Amino acid sequence: MDFIQPSSWADALAVKAERPSAVPVAGGTDLMVEMNFDARRPDTLIDLTRIDELQQWDISDGRVRLGAGVSYTRIIEELGRTLPGLAMAARTVGSPQIRNRGTVGGNLGTASPAGDAHPPLLAAGAEVEVASVRGTRLIGVREFFTGVKRNATEPDELIAAVHVALPSGPEQFSKIGTRNAMVIAVAAFGLALHPDRQAVGTGIGSAAPTPRPAAAAEQFLAAALTDAGLWESRAELPVAITAQFGELVRAAADPIDDVRGSAAYRLHALAVMARRALAWAWQDYRTGAVHGDGG
Repeated sequence: MDFIQPSSWADALAVKAERPSAVPVAGGTDLMVEMNFDARRPDTLIDLTRIDELQQWDISDGRVRLGAGVSYTRIIEELGRTLPGLAMAARTVGSPQIRNRGTVGGNLGTASPAGDAHPPLLAAGAEVEVASVRGTRLIGVREFFTGVKRNATEPDELIAAVHVALPSGPEQFSKIGTRNAMVIAVAAFGLALHPDRQAVGTGIGSAAPTPRPAAAAEQFLAAALTDAGLWESRAELPVAITAQFGELVRAAADPIDDVRGSAAYRLHALAVMARRALAWAWQDYRTGAVHGDGG
């Protein structure tokens, strides 16, 4: 196995162009587990930890550009108010040691159905910036996941960053697991209210072959809030709307039975998490507890 440590982004892209089968590694929190169990044996590893621009984030024109190498710990500490949904998910990732090493870029690259960062990114409508020696392009996160642990990058591309709009409304994240830390999600759900355009975003994790939105639930809730004038009035949310939203989220999932939980349990959990996430988010909206101010 060859281990290559480029010192610049241009060098990393050149290596990936020359060796398309090379596997990038930053935190290594997923890859090293697979290698330890001999489930994966790449012929080349590209260490990205020396590339400074991957460790940076900035805010411009109402969007956060989050470098692929920014750790979960830094998201919590530096972007907790700016990207609240993603920060909530980051707090549930593994142990402090894993959060210090793991990155959203790595989570996206692995493209696991159970990736904790995926539901809030789906709910926020994020875009993934990928690059090669041929140039740079943006892929909507809803088109990014193409199959079980497969994504839309080309063989010569690397993930550079994630672009997320500053939220105009509350965000929530919920996860079910066997314990509070160091656990892979049995099911997860992300929700974002977008009052600036009277829209709703969702993300389902660990309950389908790929992370996915609940499109029908989004459309139903956005229309129900508009028709009832609730975006403007911020009145109490009718129980019937919350219940129907939960059922539509449940219907969007396609889980399996595995060692972590049954399909039936995952479906039930998703409906409950969706109702609770909506109740929490709506309470925040009613009281004006909206973040995304760059703090």
